[in-house]
Amino acid sequence: MKLTVFGATGGTGTEVVRKGLALGYQVTAVVRDPARLDVPAHERLEVVTANVFVPNEIVPAVSGSELVVSALGPHGRGPTTICRDGTASIMSAMDTAGVRRLVVVSNSGMHTEGDGVFTRRIVKPILIRVLRDGYADMAAMEDQVAASGLEWTIVRPPRLTTGPHTGRITSSVGRNVRGSFSISRADLADYVLRTAGDSALIRQAVSVAKA
Repeated sequence: MKLTVFGATGGTGTEVVRKGLALGYQVTAVVRDPARLDVPAHERLEVVTANVFVPNEIVPAVSGSELVVSALGPHGRGPTTICRDGTASIMSAMDTAGVRRLVVVSNSGMHTEGDGVFTRRIVKPILIRVLRDGYADMAAMEDQVAASGLEWTIVRPPRLTTGPHTGRITSSVGRNVRGSFSISRADLADYVLRTAGDSALIRQAVSVAKA
């Protein structure tokens, strides 16, 4: 499989690149600064330096890919449009290249479907208020992806940790996983790549967490 990863220098993107290589995929990592990619050189790894916000620059990176993963995420808590604008550019490049399968990493924190009463009424209002700018950006991204004609999947993790891969992963389509509030980036990367061959998850939003 040929895989293209955006946001490859971030915590989640790095794990997606590593997992893709471990699975034997041909991986293209799209970055602004190659020096920030914490993955050793590999014969199946191509590092492309490009501006994700310029569709024409990233068309070559997605051309021929069977799966495109966006692990773009906001930095800090101020106003941001990185997810919205970056993903719009990625989808434009995919349309130009004739590539269909897209998986984007979002978050479960801004959603309440499936949550318990305490989480929904007490915890989430505080979380949403504190992280409102980043959540607004991701919400706009989700709306854009859902309105596209691509074969998309939105993956919504809770709090991300730097723990190891465990394989203990649970998921829920259209609603949050109840009672589990974290997942390691390594496990998240594992799940993101699992979605590639799961036709039941096409045009679905799915929450994922540690089992």
